[in-house]
Amino acid sequence: MTEHRRLPISAYIRTKNEAFLISEVVTAARQIASEVLVVDSGSSDDTIALAEQAGARVLRHDWRGNGRQKRIAEDEAAFDWLLDLDADEIITPALASEISALFANGAPPLSIYRTPMAYAPPVGAPWIGFGGVKRHKLYDRRAVRQPDHAAWDQFDIPEGVTTGTLSHPILHHAWRDTEHLVDKINRNSSTRARLLTPKPRALLGLRILFGLPIYFAKRYFLDGLFRGGIQGFAFSITSAYGRWLRDVKMYERLRLGGER
Repeated sequence: MTEHRRLPISAYIRTKNEAFLISEVVTAARQIASEVLVVDSGSSDDTIALAEQAGARVLRHDWRGNGRQKRIAEDEAAFDWLLDLDADEIITPALASEISALFANGAPPLSIYRTPMAYAPPVGAPWIGFGGVKRHKLYDRRAVRQPDHAAWDQFDIPEGVTTGTLSHPILHHAWRDTEHLVDKINRNSSTRARLLTPKPRALLGLRILFGLPIYFAKRYFLDGLFRGGIQGFAFSITSAYGRWLRDVKMYERLRLGGER
């Protein structure tokens, strides 16, 4: 791995039982970040020990919710510039070099930078240039903060703020196998169905009846996952099912709770 100058950046990672990749995630972040914070909410595996061995500072804190857990890290960070990572997201040497160039003459010219995410499936090469999303991962906390929300953990861009775009992706090892992916989808759909503001019941009914093939088509064709072969097809179906499952659970919440 290429040696980079450590920058005035605090990287932060939320964890609970993330021993599988946490060492690699922390080590990759430390290519550029002068500080790596791990906010752990009760791991029972080796997450904490592995994170500390890799050079992270671990904060033990009960789970408050997706956005609120990130705000704990924002409050504790030593630097104003922050790098938001999940425990399965790895900074590549190419991205580390690109971020280093931003800081070559001091603070970057903009306060928020959007980064492409590239899925790294369990088998085969990462899906570079298709299938992923873009997230605002590098930002100055003086310009924006993560949402104070239990379910949502992506901030809105403040009015009048111009954002930059990084070209090299973060590698997102989002699932170890299909069983792991289905578990994540079931858990995430339950959380969002419970905590997000529900759509009208009639609209949810239409989505339940007709949404599944539309969700699949968006992922497989529009997002380009057809380029991922068999795994791209399987992931598209599973991802679409997770989106549909959220509709079903939200509809169920409305019916059981008596909401309109």
